Amino acid sequence: MAAHSSAKSSVLVKEKIADAGVALLQEKYDVTIGIDWDDAQLASKIGDFDALLVRSATNVDAALIERASNLKVIGRAGVGVDNIDVPAATKRGIIVANAPESNIVTAAEHTMALLMAVARNVPQADAALKSGDWARSRYGGVEVYEKTLGILGFGRIGQLVAARALGYQMKVVAYDPFVSAERFAELGVEKADDTDEVLARADFLTIHLPNTPETKEFLNAERLAKMKDGARVLNVARGGLVDYDALLDALNSGKLAGAGLDVFPSEPMTESPLFELDNVVVTPHLGASTTEAQDRAGVQTAEQIDAALSGEFVSNAVNIPKVGSEDMKILEPFIPLGERLGKLAIALAETPVVDKIEIEYQGRLSHFDTRLLTVAVLKGILQGHTEEEVNLVNAPALADERGIKVTETSVSTAEDFTELVKVSIQSNGDQIVVGGTGLGPKNLPRLVLVYGQDFNLEFADHIAFFRYEDRPGMLGKVGTLFGNSGVNIDNAVIGSSEGGPAVLAVTSKDEPPAELIGEILELDGFQDGHVVSF
Repeated sequence: MAAHSSAKSSVLVKEKIADAGVALLQEKYDVTIGIDWDDAQLASKIGDFDALLVRSATNVDAALIERASNLKVIGRAGVGVDNIDVPAATKRGIIVANAPESNIVTAAEHTMALLMAVARNVPQADAALKSGDWARSRYGGVEVYEKTLGILGFGRIGQLVAARALGYQMKVVAYDPFVSAERFAELGVEKADDTDEVLARADFLTIHLPNTPETKEFLNAERLAKMKDGARVLNVARGGLVDYDALLDALNSGKLAGAGLDVFPSEPMTESPLFELDNVVVTPHLGASTTEAQDRAGVQTAEQIDAALSGEFVSNAVNIPKVGSEDMKILEPFIPLGERLGKLAIALAETPVVDKIEIEYQGRLSHFDTRLLTVAVLKGILQGHTEEEVNLVNAPALADERGIKVTETSVSTAEDFTELVKVSIQSNGDQIVVGGTGLGPKNLPRLVLVYGQDFNLEFADHIAFFRYEDRPGMLGKVGTLFGNSGVNIDNAVIGSSEGGPAVLAVTSKDEPPAELIGEILELDGFQDGHVVSF
């Protein structure tokens, strides 16, 4: 039986947050401070509370959540939610919310602090003078005035860095295919055509990319070689984005004049050959470590808890926003379909630059509030392409920040299907359209439209798509090369249309290697090929 139907809702503050955040909660709720509680105390008392506020030290696992019989919301005062079992919370109907914007200003400011420190040799000169060495001639630096700052990844933090660099009267050039030209123009930043252009022009380079398998050691020896001689590199994002061995080589060879590093491949890190170089400035992951950022995280998380307990929209929820139970029965199977269609559409686009996204709901879906499905599509499109982790709540804001126009239309009839979802991405004048539906009693996701051709294909772990001249023997050639590579084909479907190139979709449990796709594309008559993994 619910314990707090007639009394104030109760909130447990398990870790230290800003006094202002605690005060905000105390105005409306019974607040208990349990900073000194051990795990056993927490487990024994968690069932008494409607809300739990933690930072990173408290492990909110499935076992604890199972004991939280009254819990309605878990607030994480910070960005990551790795210490919270979000699926377990979602299954219990518990909202999980964080403070994703609490440290963006701090991270941008620390980037500029390292930029200036590297330019003017501040820490080296400070250490020398404190040791009794007046090294004025040795530590003369360079001006940043009218120098070019290159930014790879132009999300929230990248944009804040740009604004501050412009205040120093630097020239700023950035590359991010998921930010519109209009947004670049609004900020007075030059939009580069590709990564190589930024590398070639930057006097200072800062990297703010998402942390994905595709961006692992993104700044490697090959890309460092494309930079200006004497350029300087900054990393206040994630250690895994830079090949630090290659960076060391570039610094030792004189290719680069300096580096400012706040993050490392493994942390804590106290020993590295990079630390021995006089032209490298390092800090121990201080990007989010300011009093203001920590206070902001506590206050923002308290606000999210208040919204959840008040029945209001929780803007920073990281799990699925609440939908009416009857509507959810219809919409739930189409959430993974929307996400997969979004991921497929962006993967098949000739260029990752997104100008406009159009989503059309046909048939029975047109009678429901489909905003949740639109968010799922946006999540599929943006996931892995933004510095921030994309979820079903923040995807619209991330698209809006990048100037991506999103339109949603509904049509009451759907030819050949009870429901149909069509996703169109417009990119540099080109358009990619994919469509899907749910089939069977459980509405399992099916792919029914790609490249303007009709399909009926069950989604699989990996799908390879090929466009080629429609002539005999082409399917056999693909099958032979797949077999030679040891990749078993689970299903192969050829699209149905009149005229134009044929489209083949091949599904497999193992991901087809890039070498295999390249070998197929070298065959006469094949135009392009893509592998999309789900």
